Amino acid sequence: MHKKDFEMSDKFQKLAELGAGDFEHIDGSLIGHLNGTKGLLKQWGATIQLQDAGLYHAAYGTAGFSQNLVSINQRDEIAAIIGQTAEEIVYQYCACDREVFYSRIGQEENPEFKDRFTGELHNLSDSMLRYFCELTAANEIEIALDNPYFINQHGEGLGYLFTKMAPYLTETAQEKAAGIFGVSNA
Repeated sequence: MHKKDFEMSDKFQKLAELGAGDFEHIDGSLIGHLNGTKGLLKQWGATIQLQDAGLYHAAYGTAGFSQNLVSINQRDEIAAIIGQTAEEIVYQYCACDREVFYSRIGQEENPEFKDRFTGELHNLSDSMLRYFCELTAANEIEIALDNPYFINQHGEGLGYLFTKMAPYLTETAQEKAAGIFGVSNA
């Protein structure tokens, strides 16, 4: 299925139609968080595909957010809105078994990825690994902005994670993570 030419406001509207505005998130509404994540990626100079993935990054639910806006059986419909590459980023982000994958980052050159939907293990391409890590940083940083409770509860662990992810993050994402979580870029 080919991506239709949706303007950003249309993509946002489609997300609202999926029900994102109705879900609560750790620090407010889900739609506010998704839009904030997309906004951070835009500020960081991310590709439009990664920005769109930021807007839709919880579409199928995640290991940290169990509610899903749509079924993974609707991947073609999401790809028609945001494009095939952005949808693939969204799928990988939602499918990640974080417990398994996060423990492998920094331990293996090309860490093995576990798909929590299928149970399959595979390696991400270099570009997908970079997209995944950048989206992860934007997601967690967006939650942490003006949220000292979240930083107090999760900051040390996220700081460690982003230190391990540093080789896959842009300089801007590394700097933001360092500023919020005290991450070392070394």
